[in-house]
Amino acid sequence: MEIFSKELKDTDVRVRFSFPTHCLEHLDFAGSNFVDLRVKDSCGELRVIRCLKRNGDYEKPVLSRGWLKFVADYGLRVGDKAVLLREDDHSLGSQFRIEARRRIVLFGGEAWGEVTRAT
Repeated sequence: MEIFSKELKDTDVRVRFSFPTHCLEHLDFAGSNFVDLRVKDSCGELRVIRCLKRNGDYEKPVLSRGWLKFVADYGLRVGDKAVLLREDDHSLGSQFRIEARRRIVLFGGEAWGEVTRAT
């Protein structure tokens, strides 16, 4: 199940990644203002990415610690897309899967292709 899909902006690739507030319903903060998400990436590796939410009336969530390493590992840039999916992997201990996608133009048509790890 897809939780969010977002084209990356400059702040997303340089500082932190913000995503829609309605996605908070899929996360368990257990009374805290942050949760460490155990996320499986496209290579099947476990990553821990911290999700913070602002206190107060506007709880805008952001991915912080661990996010910029994901950006660097996959060579992400403005205009690429990040997708977070709900996917339990009991053997890995993850509850989510994160994908990176890049716009591809072929023969005048446009599609999104999966980005693999930068070497």
